[in-house]
Amino acid sequence: MFGFYRVASAVNKTIVGNPTKNAEEVLTLIKEAHAKEVSVIVFPELTLTGYTASDLLLNQTLIASQDEALMYIIKNIENINTIAIVGIAILEADRLYNCAVVIQNGKILGVVPKSYLPNKKEFYEKRQFNSGRDIVRTTTELLGEEIPFGVDLLFTDKADMTFGVEICEDLWAVTPPSNHMASNGANLIFNLSASNELIGKHEYREELVRTQSGRCMSAYVYSSAGVGESTTDTVFGGHTIISEYGSTLVQNKRFQLTSHMITADVDLERLRWLRLNESSYGDARRKKTKVIKVDALQNISKIERTINPNPFVPSRYADKKHRCDEIVHIQAHGLIKRMSHAHIKKALIGISGGLDSTLALLSTYKAFEIMDWNVKNIIAVTMPGFGTTTRTKSNAIKLCETLGVTLKEINITDISLKEFEAIEHNKQEHSVTYENVQARARTSILMNMANKEAGLVIGTGDLSEIALGWSTYNGDHMSMYALNSGIPKTLIKYVIEYYKSNKAIAEIIDDILDTPISPELLPHTNDEIMQETEEIVGPYELHDFFLYHFIKYGAKPSKILHLATMAFDVKYDKKTIKKWLKLFLKRFFTQQFKRSCMPDGPKVGTISLSPRADWKMPSDADVEIWLKELE
Repeated sequence: MFGFYRVASAVNKTIVGNPTKNAEEVLTLIKEAHAKEVSVIVFPELTLTGYTASDLLLNQTLIASQDEALMYIIKNIENINTIAIVGIAILEADRLYNCAVVIQNGKILGVVPKSYLPNKKEFYEKRQFNSGRDIVRTTTELLGEEIPFGVDLLFTDKADMTFGVEICEDLWAVTPPSNHMASNGANLIFNLSASNELIGKHEYREELVRTQSGRCMSAYVYSSAGVGESTTDTVFGGHTIISEYGSTLVQNKRFQLTSHMITADVDLERLRWLRLNESSYGDARRKKTKVIKVDALQNISKIERTINPNPFVPSRYADKKHRCDEIVHIQAHGLIKRMSHAHIKKALIGISGGLDSTLALLSTYKAFEIMDWNVKNIIAVTMPGFGTTTRTKSNAIKLCETLGVTLKEINITDISLKEFEAIEHNKQEHSVTYENVQARARTSILMNMANKEAGLVIGTGDLSEIALGWSTYNGDHMSMYALNSGIPKTLIKYVIEYYKSNKAIAEIIDDILDTPISPELLPHTNDEIMQETEEIVGPYELHDFFLYHFIKYGAKPSKILHLATMAFDVKYDKKTIKKWLKLFLKRFFTQQFKRSCMPDGPKVGTISLSPRADWKMPSDADVEIWLKELE
């Protein structure tokens, strides 16, 4: 469903040296996984014998019993299309290999040997096993059949899933085999492991899995041997982890005495398209691989995954100070470089009492603080017009006075009326012309004042407005440095809240955050805001969600709709989300001409719409096929 696959990491209750009992536990878990619509389930290293069987693995009786146990599992999964990856020992060319066997629907699909054998401290794998790292393009006989065998095997459903398998120490190597698997198209890696517990080791292990999923731009599913292993010299905790592109989705509670599994729905379609959109993945060297076709479960009845409704905003509150510090410094140092290079000492900002101009002013103030420049050289210009309310004007003035910047007020009413007269526009006709004359008047004042003061006009428009084209061409669309151009509206609210740590302006910021978003271009009655932007173009939190998924990995509109419906749950129904998604698509395509000539501004997050950075798009592209796909 939309490129999501349910994967599982399992730890079976282990009895060392008793493959029959272990196989019964494994089979129970496979059946449970199938009932849960799991596509692929992975088990710990040397699943059937137990990893700690040690030199018993060199005994014919144990290997024969292991093969019988494997046959038992295979015969009992003939009608189960969940793929299972089980750890076994393989005897090939009078050598013993520590392997993963991939099975489905009563068939063995392939066998992957371990490449790197630990042979230090508590591990002595070279006593029993040989490395399989040079085994490619070959087969082995297993249970009377010739089976593909080697480290060059990948498994694919020819849709969105291609997976590879590595075993325990392989991940800890300088160059893990999963690197090569990923460069050959694997977006899902499984690891069968037997990693013992030492103080703090589980934290490093989780970090290793998580970072490898990021490096490979993949999902990574890890299963380690549990407490049933021998405790002669070491203890195993049964650690299971599922990570995706640098984030851990789920991990278990270790030291469980019974068989158990964890599951997660990984978005493999997203990973495939991220590789096209975001990295030098395409430059990775490919190797010859043998690709084995599998028939994976894809039809998950319901995606069981939390979808973040605010993808631009850090999900952990504990990260807030760190993230906001980063954003503020990116903005401030971008401005410092621009002003220093141009030998400009003054900054001009149109201040309205709204979110965007507030952040631009605060970030400019931060830049001046860092450089110990005189904040009186920040010229904040409030330009009330026909729709300006006392609330927004008052907040703008109070903020400027508290910060100690230079405040100027220029009323644009008379200028706008003269402009109406010049172009023969009826001032009673409150059309787009009525609004845009005011917007351009304000920009003209700022530009001309910048000439007079030898200053730099700071743009206040944000990434969300740029995406929607919610700006007046050559009005608020234009500036000399677009300070907020890399920050979407949802993130702007988040950063402004951070500035509340300055107690002197905390109350003002609270009221600014509580004020409806409005351009204030239409006449008001009773000093109340007459235009609320989100009633016209839709909620910014929805548009930011659409923007993220559309740009980040080129998601189809139907997938964006489905994810948004999950993310916003009862807040917006599907019909409402679809309405605003249609509007987003239409405006995004028709307003590209504004982005094609947008001014310079710092990229802050992973998405920018600057034609010099992330986004290059023709100004006259047709939106029709995207709207059709949504239907």
